[in-house]
Amino acid sequence: MQKSILITGCSSGIGYDAAHGLKSRGWRVFATCRQEADCARLRAEGLESFALDYASEDSIAKALDEALARTGGTLDALYNNGAFACPGAVEDLPRAALREIFEVNLFGLHDLTRRVIPVMRAQGHGRIVNCSSVLGLVPMKWRGAYVATKFALEGLTDTLRLEMRETAIKVILIEPGPITSKIRANSIPHFERWVDWRASARRAQYEEGLLKRLYEARDTPDTFELPPSAVTTKLARALEAKRPRPRYYVTTPTYLMGALRRFGSSRFIDWVISKG
Repeated sequence: MQKSILITGCSSGIGYDAAHGLKSRGWRVFATCRQEADCARLRAEGLESFALDYASEDSIAKALDEALARTGGTLDALYNNGAFACPGAVEDLPRAALREIFEVNLFGLHDLTRRVIPVMRAQGHGRIVNCSSVLGLVPMKWRGAYVATKFALEGLTDTLRLEMRETAIKVILIEPGPITSKIRANSIPHFERWVDWRASARRAQYEEGLLKRLYEARDTPDTFELPPSAVTTKLARALEAKRPRPRYYVTTPTYLMGALRRFGSSRFIDWVISKG
């Protein structure tokens, strides 16, 4: 029988490539997006797509109900990929900004996962794959809000994996690093909404660094940047391996930072990251 998977955050980047890549491998893919306009575009490309907004409990419930209605009540896999970033120095992030990003990057993801687990228990199998980041392993300046959600996701996922150990539900982390996507451009509205950089003690640093990175067009990829297909390759292994690994690194920085976190001191890691 054809296996089914629900993927979040499929409008572009990692989720978009995963949806098309897994469909080409024979999976029945439910490619969800926050905006209906993006869903319509994906349907025109031959994907099964409907809306799922992590920020809305009602949207999460309706999306899962739609997927289960289409399969007759089963779902073989869930890929929690949707997320956004809100750049800015930690001291400039208001409480509401953290609340908003945690609602999507962690709480909504957790809500959907909790709804899927009973389905997988009843059918006797399932795989839950959570998309973390190299920033779930180590921090980086100006990315505190995103780092906080990914560190939390790592802990929540590791705990869930332990708790599911005696079941047939496998829980897996994918940890990309620099991947070609729209996450930087998509972060601009959140930055403009929440960060008053002009009033910040770090105004000069914003002007010399972060603003240029956010607003200036890039002619070349970042160092070690890979296309989204690199993540899809690891996702396919996580879904199709008989005995999947607990986590899959994707890019060179992820392998490097994973090793540093394991063997290096905090001071040494700070020094390496500060050197860029």
